[in-house]
Amino acid sequence: MILPQVRDPRFITIRRGGTLTDDDHHLLALWAATCAEHVLGLFEAERPGDPRPREAVEHARAWVRGEVKMMVARAAGGHAMGAARDLRGAARHAAYAAGQAAVVAHVAAHELGAAAYAIKAVRAAGGEEAGRRECAWQRDRLPGPIRALVLDDQRLRNDICWSVFT
Repeated sequence: MILPQVRDPRFITIRRGGTLTDDDHHLLALWAATCAEHVLGLFEAERPGDPRPREAVEHARAWVRGEVKMMVARAAGGHAMGAARDLRGAARHAAYAAGQAAVVAHVAAHELGAAAYAIKAVRAAGGEEAGRRECAWQRDRLPGPIRALVLDDQRLRNDICWSVFT
């Protein structure tokens, strides 16, 4: 479970009654895609012929560019998560990271799911210290306009995200 029971209005778009701008929603999606793409090799090493996680990351970026509708990106995310179902370890977590990145188009708060699953993938492949380095790598790539928002979200949801952000 990576989503809180009560939705944070900072991750709900203004048109839906929250405070999230479209620009910041797009930045969240791009950052999530970057986090997921960074670990895609862990999935592709296990399943080199399965394009679903990479396509999900591509759909997240295409949504930001206005090239695909939210429902298309969301569906791609579901397909990526489907690629994970019969796997274990790093490959499974990497596919889930990609799926979470694509569904940021639908629910912005999935940005943390992409990051958390990417860290879990790296931990599964290389241990706790590798996971800490991955978390630092992700934070180094946070765009300025959303940096404080994401860091606060990591603090608030760390417990439900397997404590990967500490």
